[in-house]
Amino acid sequence: MQFKKSLAVPLSLVVAAMLCSLALPPQEEKAKNLKVLPKNISHEELMKNMHFYNKALGVKCDFCHAKSKDNPQKMDFASDEKEEKETTREMMRMTNKINKKFFKSGKDESGQSIMTISCYTCHNGEAEPKKLPVGGPEGAPHGDAPHDH
Repeated sequence: MQFKKSLAVPLSLVVAAMLCSLALPPQEEKAKNLKVLPKNISHEELMKNMHFYNKALGVKCDFCHAKSKDNPQKMDFASDEKEEKETTREMMRMTNKINKKFFKSGKDESGQSIMTISCYTCHNGEAEPKKLPVGGPEGAPHGDAPHDH
């Protein structure tokens, strides 16, 4: 009987630990290789951002993200293989800088900066922004206003 009692305590501790681990919510997988977005961003917030970029540029995930080498049916979100991903980071930095410099007071009730300009400001749902406004004068130089004569 003594032998059974000595096993009962460790065994009950193992069972208790297993039950506790089942009751805990699964650990959220953190995104890897974030260089502009906050490293502690929640999965939900990251997905919200990514869906915004999809709509703002009229693209799907594979526009910026490479397919996994192990399984081409999946995306390798951490990969920097596609140059569009770095271009996106540069555009995010530019947008953040413009918003910080020119729209300093844009804060929401939680103190987060409100994006005053965004990808959509220039892209309007297109992967490449238009060079001239629709109906604009043909041959007008980029960045210069057409001259009145």
